[in-house]
Amino acid sequence: MAAKKHEQREHARLLYVNERITLKEVAERVNVSEKTIGKWCKEDGWDKLRKSLLTTRDAQLTHWYNQLEAINMDIAERPDILDDKGKKIKRPPKLIPTNSEADIMSKVTANIKSLEVEIGLGEIVETGKKLITFIQKINLDDAKLFKNYFDEYINERMKNG
Repeated sequence: MAAKKHEQREHARLLYVNERITLKEVAERVNVSEKTIGKWCKEDGWDKLRKSLLTTRDAQLTHWYNQLEAINMDIAERPDILDDKGKKIKRPPKLIPTNSEADIMSKVTANIKSLEVEIGLGEIVETGKKLITFIQKINLDDAKLFKNYFDEYINERMKNG
């Protein structure tokens, strides 16, 4: 009996996280009470997982590029430095980032490089959904089979990283 509950819990998690349906809909599809589904959702952090899958690589890259752009705009719009008499001081040049800005820019750039190479779980799920949709147009039975394998793959990735 415990194995069946575990399978129901796993199936419910997949439905909630991947298909983005309500807890009530999950409860109906898995044939478990909505209260139990809510408990599992809270205990296992399904909402956090759901959000992490929404954060695709492209969204993260856009976020990091926007941060770099904001820092560069702050640097470009930095006011001139004036001496006691109100004259512009030529050093340091106003377009050079401070140590703190340079450090942040370096870290953001490293994050961008990492994301451009790394494929996250959200990106894998999005690609899998597109592939399943493509297969459905050709052969529905094959699409169902592939979806089952794909769900197993995602479960394995989430367990083992």
